[in-house]
Amino acid sequence: MAEDGQTAPVPEAHEAPASDGVAAVTYKMQVLMAKKAEELTLDEKYALCRSLAEECIQENELRALLEKKPNPVAYDGFEPSGRMHIAQGVLKALNVNKLTKSGVTFKFWRVKLLGSVADWFAQLNNKMGGDLKKIQVVGRYLIEIWKAVGMDMERVEFLSASEEINKRPDEYWTLVMDIARKNNLKRIVRCSQIMGRNETDELSAAQIFYPCMQCADIFFLKADICQLGMDQRKVNMLAREYADDCKPKRRKPIVLSHPMMPGLLQGQEKMSKSDPNSAIFMEDSEQEVKTKIKKAYCPPQEIEGNPCLSYIKHIVLPWCNAFDVERPDANGGSKSYATYEELCEDYASGALHPGDLKPALAKHLNQILQPVRDHFENNAEAKALLKQVKSFKVTK
Repeated sequence: MAEDGQTAPVPEAHEAPASDGVAAVTYKMQVLMAKKAEELTLDEKYALCRSLAEECIQENELRALLEKKPNPVAYDGFEPSGRMHIAQGVLKALNVNKLTKSGVTFKFWRVKLLGSVADWFAQLNNKMGGDLKKIQVVGRYLIEIWKAVGMDMERVEFLSASEEINKRPDEYWTLVMDIARKNNLKRIVRCSQIMGRNETDELSAAQIFYPCMQCADIFFLKADICQLGMDQRKVNMLAREYADDCKPKRRKPIVLSHPMMPGLLQGQEKMSKSDPNSAIFMEDSEQEVKTKIKKAYCPPQEIEGNPCLSYIKHIVLPWCNAFDVERPDANGGSKSYATYEELCEDYASGALHPGDLKPALAKHLNQILQPVRDHFENNAEAKALLKQVKSFKVTK
């Protein structure tokens, strides 16, 4: 529930892919999210969990987990590295709320979704110049945003990596060393993508250590599910391989990888915090949102590689349940789109023009972000926190 007392909007209609041996069933996500958790059937829980992921490894394992284990643990880590863009804010809130509705909660006996504040990891990756105090300030700022936007905080436990590791150092570092011992350097370097690096980059020794630690997190937290972006896929697969290599074998984590949002400008495959024009940030002003969307790449009648359409698909429709376009009768009149497929059909045919789509997109995004702006404007502690974060220099 958001701080203003209003529950975060529920997700869009979605056809959940079938797991092995299960017939495909179309569910409306907003209907499932409106139900009480105890009212959901196994199929409905599976549909909610599966709907957030571009890829699930493996679907039959996910269904079996939901069927056999009443309290599974889902893991997600975030690296405090600067201001929060809308994918990390809104998309993450949507995904967490789907999981918690499925039973994934952070209270004792229920399903736990463990959000790891990866402060040491950000330090290893030279975020905030490696200044741990600054990194921890950014971590608090990120949590403030999720509270304001409507993440189901009641069921989320945020754990600081440095604090948790120091509680059980023998267990943690034994895991890290075992993972490092069982893999060669080439296999670890292949995971450098998880840090926003390339295999050809000159990596520090600390950055080589990073994938081993992230892999260890999964087992240290006893996670059943890894819920991160597609850019984290390689380290999640490393964890599954490691589980098989152990004697006795460990339980392999299920991987739910959500899609990556592109940057707003042409040719940007991914949002970048170091380029303020590549993304909408969670506390951007109304005018900043309008300006960024106006400049965004949005070629007429082209669906693939169109970041404005990606924003509508992954942010607006799930959050608002509709995409409303206001335009004069001479331009086709106002229209409300309930599905992404319907919108794409009009856009591809030319019936919907970028000149009408962009103002509508900016308006919806501003509606979504307004509670966050209000929180950072009216809450003195949050306001001071944002001022601190904005003063920090973002390092790659």
